[in-house]
Amino acid sequence: MTRAIMLQGTGSDVGKTVLVAGLCRLAANRGLTVRPFKPQNMSNNAAVADDGGEIGRAQWLQSLAARTPSSVHMNPVLLKPQSENGSQIIVQGKVWGQAKGRDYQRLKPQLLEFVLSSFATVSEGADLVIVEGAGSPAEINLRPGDIANMGFATRAGVPVVLVGDIDRGGVIASLVGTHAILDDTDRAMISGYIINKFRGDVSLFDEGIAAIGRYTGWPCFGVVPWLKAAGGLPAEDSVVLEKLARGSGAALKIAVPVLPRIANFDDLDPLRPEDDVELVFVRAGERLPEDAALVVLPGSKSTISDLADFRAEGWDRDLAAHVRRGGRVIGICGGYQMLGRKVHDPLGIEGGTAEVDGLGLLDVETVMAPEKTVRNSHAVSAEYGTPLSGYQIHLGVTEGPDCSRPSAVVDGAADGAVSADGRIVGTYLHGLFSSDPYRSRLLQSFGLQGERRNYAESVDRALDAVADELEAHLDGDWLNRLLG
Repeated sequence: MTRAIMLQGTGSDVGKTVLVAGLCRLAANRGLTVRPFKPQNMSNNAAVADDGGEIGRAQWLQSLAARTPSSVHMNPVLLKPQSENGSQIIVQGKVWGQAKGRDYQRLKPQLLEFVLSSFATVSEGADLVIVEGAGSPAEINLRPGDIANMGFATRAGVPVVLVGDIDRGGVIASLVGTHAILDDTDRAMISGYIINKFRGDVSLFDEGIAAIGRYTGWPCFGVVPWLKAAGGLPAEDSVVLEKLARGSGAALKIAVPVLPRIANFDDLDPLRPEDDVELVFVRAGERLPEDAALVVLPGSKSTISDLADFRAEGWDRDLAAHVRRGGRVIGICGGYQMLGRKVHDPLGIEGGTAEVDGLGLLDVETVMAPEKTVRNSHAVSAEYGTPLSGYQIHLGVTEGPDCSRPSAVVDGAADGAVSADGRIVGTYLHGLFSSDPYRSRLLQSFGLQGERRNYAESVDRALDAVADELEAHLDGDWLNRLLG
């Protein structure tokens, strides 16, 4: 019978995703067939699974950690926010519908059957399944019909380990408080807890562990230090954009405007470790930096709405000035659509606006269409002749004179557009910068020399380093029971 364990958090962003990835790699390194699973994810960072369809990028990373092909069943319900209170619902890789928050609550019992079916599929032939919760089981207002935390754990009979984030403070209260407000059935599912993101002398927390034990009776399965290697992994949640370091003063400054519905921003991750690149994420209320040599417009879950916000920030004027100064621009997916002359939405797919002016930097127009393109792709850069591999997840068809100069040939077909002077580039291909040869040639075109790192290898090394840290700091007896 397949073993399973579920990591739930005392709150959001406590580090569950990285811990699951690290445990998957640790199990794989011990020779186990291990698979990740997340019943419900909410993220506009999506990947195309190896069996087709959309899953959260985090589950794609966890499958990489587990050294197993990714599957839509690893993340059977993916919510992609497209407004303040509404999301597109992806079920087992395909668009299932849309719902606002209150309406979604009524749909969850129906979705639980998909979740349990996918969990059974993922479990087939596996030695171990490591499940990641969402948010926190302490959100007891969401407990009726829950499919993400205790609702799943109780139905599937999967024991739970709570994860508390000591870096944000209040970790004792968060663990003890979770114990206090759960009902008896849910509380009985918890077998212990992990303290995550500890800095300093761990012995200073001995009394904290004792106090948690007195109030809850739960054992501590380990105190995990701040995992520096996790910085080398793609980030799942856009909350990370608020925490990235700035102002390194590197030779090449690349600016990325952060829009409310930014999607697949991990496209930029391969640029962050480059020593001679300063990647600046520009927040609301800030200007696009005048000394940026390149501006990258990332993907968007709602092109028309984000285009309106782009203008409201005055970034359209900043971008026009950037181009007049000789600066270059790359638009990816929704960012590519924004660069054109018009975006048409005759069917109201993104809302009530039928047509908007684009930024006018590429002579193309986009028409939104109901059929979504979702596929992994192999490509060649038309600019540099270098190989590319990535994926496409987009709505809409883009055409116009600048498409006669494609930015790439994707699966044998022309993709994207390039301006006549070559300084404005648009593409639907996500993962562009992950190609080491392309990234090297791009940075060389800005006068940067030097050997570029192998991005895929750096991610793999980071996963091994996280696994090693977990093996060193988690309770050995508990790990051996889990992985034995």
